[in-house]
Amino acid sequence: MISNKLKLFIIYICFSLLTGCSVVRWKIDSDEDSLKSVGFEQHLMSLEEGGSLSYWRGGKGQPLLLLHGFGGNAVTTWKKEMLALSKDYDVIAPDLAWFGDSFSTGEANLATETQAIWQLVNQLQLDNVNIASISYGGFITFNMLNNTQDSRINKAIIIASPGPYFSDDDLAALNKRFAVDKPEDFFIPKNSDELRRLFGGIFVEPKMMPDFIADQIYQTYFAAWHKQKIAMVQSLPADRDALLEAPVSSTPTLLIWGEKDRVFPVEHGIYLSKKIQAPLIVIPDTGHGVTNEQPDLVVRLIKTFIENEKI
Repeated sequence: MISNKLKLFIIYICFSLLTGCSVVRWKIDSDEDSLKSVGFEQHLMSLEEGGSLSYWRGGKGQPLLLLHGFGGNAVTTWKKEMLALSKDYDVIAPDLAWFGDSFSTGEANLATETQAIWQLVNQLQLDNVNIASISYGGFITFNMLNNTQDSRINKAIIIASPGPYFSDDDLAALNKRFAVDKPEDFFIPKNSDELRRLFGGIFVEPKMMPDFIADQIYQTYFAAWHKQKIAMVQSLPADRDALLEAPVSSTPTLLIWGEKDRVFPVEHGIYLSKKIQAPLIVIPDTGHGVTNEQPDLVVRLIKTFIENEKI
């Protein structure tokens, strides 16, 4: 028996094919309506260096900052977690600079991204804040933990991000796995075919995408700010070297990894766990896109870690 919701979606797909309407735009509107229905609001904050940071905020309780990675934005990465976690926390989910509705006139690197998030924390006067982050968002979290303001961070949950503990050989191995010349060729697709390659590397079972939907996803989430995104990837080795010189933070941290992560294989998580003395949860049959593949489990792990001393 086909549900009414599925029937409506099929009708919309057919209508879109006939009229050229955007299925992706429909999905964006649907996701945002879901968030607004539980009290989330989208805000825009001016950045000191120029530009603006878009963020979603909803719920009440201890502040919980959610940081996404490369590709997409806050909502595409965290929507299901936002809906669930806002029942217990004051959830703040920004679009990183040069993703979603955010941009900066500053230099495209980890320092600019990190300072943008600190500006948000300061603007909202957040204290005792918890941070959950995935992939590139994890690099931002590591950088924040090395800051003199890190005493304002209560706990950190880092998902599928090795922090500074990756080598040039690791990047070369990534290039080989995905048959690219440079890491930015994988992380920053230039067309819908390269988008499929990215999704195939991120997810264990990537969804089938007709050409017209792949094109819409590419144009919506990946076509803009290519120069800045390339600079962000190219500057990561220098950012890594700077992070390695900083002392290891004492902030309680939980690591979450997908067992089948092909971007940063689970060995990175095991090594990181030993280096920073943090517990590691490895999720079976899960790739790099942990928040999309296992949202319910991610919610449970975040709540358990924040509310308890041990996990």
